[in-house]
Amino acid sequence: MTSQHDNSADREQDVGNPDREALLAELARVLPPAALLSATEDLKPYECDGLTAYSALPWAVALPQNDEQVVAVLKVCHARQVPVVARGAGTGLSGGATPVVQGVVLSLARFMRILEIDPLARLARVQPGVRNLAISEAAAPYGLYYAPDPSSQIACTIGGNVAENSGGVHCLKYGLTVHNVVKLRVALMNGEVMEIGSHALDDPGYDLLALMIGSEGMLGVVIEASVKLTPKPRTAQVVMSSFDSVIEAGNAVAAIIAAGIIPAGLEMMDKLATAAVEDFVHAGYDLTAAAILLAESDGTAEEVAEEIAAMSALLEKNGARNLRISQSEAERLKYWAGRKAAFPAVGRITPDYMCMDGTIPRKHLSHVLTRIAELSEEFHLRCANVFHAGDGNLHPLIMFDARNPGETERAIAFGAKILELSVDVGGTITGEHGVGIEKVKQMCVQFSREELDKFHAVKAAFDPLTLLNPGKAVPYPRHCSEYRLTGSAR
Repeated sequence: MTSQHDNSADREQDVGNPDREALLAELARVLPPAALLSATEDLKPYECDGLTAYSALPWAVALPQNDEQVVAVLKVCHARQVPVVARGAGTGLSGGATPVVQGVVLSLARFMRILEIDPLARLARVQPGVRNLAISEAAAPYGLYYAPDPSSQIACTIGGNVAENSGGVHCLKYGLTVHNVVKLRVALMNGEVMEIGSHALDDPGYDLLALMIGSEGMLGVVIEASVKLTPKPRTAQVVMSSFDSVIEAGNAVAAIIAAGIIPAGLEMMDKLATAAVEDFVHAGYDLTAAAILLAESDGTAEEVAEEIAAMSALLEKNGARNLRISQSEAERLKYWAGRKAAFPAVGRITPDYMCMDGTIPRKHLSHVLTRIAELSEEFHLRCANVFHAGDGNLHPLIMFDARNPGETERAIAFGAKILELSVDVGGTITGEHGVGIEKVKQMCVQFSREELDKFHAVKAAFDPLTLLNPGKAVPYPRHCSEYRLTGSAR
């Protein structure tokens, strides 16, 4: 999205601000000169994440190189009660890494070491700045890989994956980040370092590991992660099918899951998305179809053959036409390359777009997709649908032009309607992108005041001064009251 920069953020960079100058002086004592950025031109690259509609300049950016420097930065900021926002690669799409004015961005970009690959235990110990894909590349010689594969896996880092509980096209069978991380080292806002989880099969006490994963950097800063490695399947095939309506495609998804089949991946794209992707990647997609499904099976050759045959029969029974089964690894990867390139492909055909992220019960796919099409007409904005059909995680891409008066506001309102529709049918406002800034108002729809109070109590247990990523993910009751008064919430 085109940036709507708040100029007040620039005013906060006044070098004459005594609090800022004192903070910079203290940080300079605990960091090497090259690890502390404070000039406006150096801060600009950190003013937002992938949600560029929201931006702000922090007082400083810290680039520590080791655990001791992370702890030192946190202690300085804690003593001065200066907010801290941890940042990985900045590929997030919900504003989770948007800086706080008069705060510090703590970048983990230099924590890029893979500390250990243990093929016998099928574990990898990595620093938070290691790219998602780099883990699989390092494990490949042992016949292993890291299963969660978000579309941004070539760039996104494991620390950000932990913060947002990222998934990917294969999360249906192999799980989200929370299912693939076994242990974390985390620095709290006061500088205390704690280890959560275990390399063993179980860990006594409360499941703080699951609490920390997906907490969007509000509870602690990940400085090391131990992740599961999965054996590479012996073979894999994808069946690509075309449908004359998104309703038929949605029904086919429901039929596959109802039959007890758990594909390695089950993805859908509508006609608008398919056209954008095909022009970009040339994956061989059917441009006449209203929707296409990609259904993957992996395992032994016998298992794959049996599952592909069963899925093909169900697809045809539910209206699929033009079924194509990948005949080589290159062809399989080509089909997936198109799906994983959907976001940049849509970016080529529109000046701006919002990528929404809601999750719904699979049985409501047809209804929700029909309603999104109606909302597209209502708001006079195009919307391409690309999503993890197998687990109901939607990614509607709302296209607009921020240069046209009112279009940004319409896009935001359109997105809010989609999120609230997801809640209406028994789903949730997020699947893998997090809440961040983008969806914080819709948390008022998802949860009651009492539930939000409990969330704040959890936050206070880890960060009583609310200095870590403040203003993100969990709204205060007064904000919900204001949102409901506008008539935007149910």
